Amino acid sequence: MLIDGFPAEMFATNCWVIAPAAGEECIVIDPGIANPDGRLLLDQVLTRHRLKPVAVIATHGHLDHTFSIGPICGARGIPAYIHSADRELLAHPERAFSVDSPLLEMFAGLSFSEPDQVVELVDGLELSLAGLDLKIDHAPGHTAGSIMIRVPGSSPTVLTGDVLFAGAIGRTDLPTGSASAMRTSLRKKVLTLSDDYLVLPGHGPRTTIGAERDTNPYLTAMGDGADDSFSQ
Repeated sequence: MLIDGFPAEMFATNCWVIAPAAGEECIVIDPGIANPDGRLLLDQVLTRHRLKPVAVIATHGHLDHTFSIGPICGARGIPAYIHSADRELLAHPERAFSVDSPLLEMFAGLSFSEPDQVVELVDGLELSLAGLDLKIDHAPGHTAGSIMIRVPGSSPTVLTGDVLFAGAIGRTDLPTGSASAMRTSLRKKVLTLSDDYLVLPGHGPRTTIGAERDTNPYLTAMGDGADDSFSQ
């Protein structure tokens, strides 16, 4: 499987591009905030590998992951995929900001709308896109609609969004976030994966499930039976 991508200019959100191989169709995951949007950075990746995107998937509805979805989908006539619990954030991203967030003022003058085609994701859904078999795991905690995207196979890969990072997890103190839901997601969706899964997170470097199981303090605490609130 071909994996490429880039960190967006604001908030260093990882936009991942996956495809069976160069010269094939591909999927774009979490195009974030760039100037003026993520199309220029994305086009560099697509040109480098001669790829044709057929879908954009959001791991959750926060603006640093969805900002460029509308322009990319509109320019290429492709659908956007997002969990049903976070769909409203495509058109109303301000609903995910805390009341004292500086982002409210930063983006106050902008208007947002859904792409023409939006497909709602649910837990356990299996998709075949761009020649890849994907499995959707609903993993709330960071937001109500957070998902992970598994790509099983000989080199299993999981795109974790802001559920799991190298050495950390996503914060749970924003609107629709939940520490208890995050604990459940980590136990049932993350720790059940085999160690050889490559992890492509929403921020920061790649890692593996095995490395996180051994060293991520949030996961090791759970393995020790600790009741970590995950408040951040």
